[in-house]
Amino acid sequence: MAKLTLLTLLGLLTPTALSLRPSPGCGKTPTLVTSSSTTTPLRITSNNKQREFFVRLPQNYNSSTPHRLIFTLHALGGTAQQVIAGQGGYLPYYGLPPLANSSTTPTVFVIPNGLNNGWQNSNGEDVTFLRSVLSTVESDLCVDQDLRFSTGFSYGAAMSYSLACSLGREIRAVAALSGNPQISGCAAGSEPVAYYGQHGTTDNVLPLAQARQMRDRFLKNNGCAAQAEPPVPAAGSQGKVKTVYTGCLPDKPVTFVVFDGGHVPTPRETGESETFAHKETWEFFSQFT
Repeated sequence: MAKLTLLTLLGLLTPTALSLRPSPGCGKTPTLVTSSSTTTPLRITSNNKQREFFVRLPQNYNSSTPHRLIFTLHALGGTAQQVIAGQGGYLPYYGLPPLANSSTTPTVFVIPNGLNNGWQNSNGEDVTFLRSVLSTVESDLCVDQDLRFSTGFSYGAAMSYSLACSLGREIRAVAALSGNPQISGCAAGSEPVAYYGQHGTTDNVLPLAQARQMRDRFLKNNGCAAQAEPPVPAAGSQGKVKTVYTGCLPDKPVTFVVFDGGHVPTPRETGESETFAHKETWEFFSQFT
């Protein structure tokens, strides 16, 4: 009897049991997403338009294990294929897979294509599209629906912000790299969502003030303590100032990084051979398990 009790307890400690919201695809053999889904787009119809997206599975995908899901959204003029290949200024998947590989929670990456190489989100059509992508992927794969994330640079950052506004409790956290609050819009936008923002002091495409507006929405939504605007790094220093806000709601943190630089997805500090963007993003995302 004691042995049965122990086995029962061990069963309760499986990853599936630990997931608060396992997706409908848990326990099923995928019929849509395959290893070729990183090179061959999957297609759905949304708002009477054919849209496409790619999916990257982790090695040894296990349909009984709920996975983290991360949208990686391209910038204006970019494509999902560039994000996958790490071309046009991007690191592959914004540099996150090597960091995710060390996590005990495996990660599925979803890489959509925007309309006209952007995320204008007219009348909310891109939110509708990405919501449909979630439903499609989660019906085929095992995803923890409490571990949905989005990141992107520029227009991709704006769209990630828009998802945080529109999906509210349906998305765990976003990382907006050099974004803007207007270009993809912010429908609703009153729910708390964990928020990481990053922006350059000399960005002459999307000014720093706009990134602060995005941050401020979630400082308010997340109940963070008021504080004076943090200092910015000195001009020419190639440094960064990272602010982790206090007093936020439990599990709804806000972090904001200002770096000495312009409108770039991969800023580097002096003396560093690689960008800090993917490390900061992963540090923020990986706190949620």
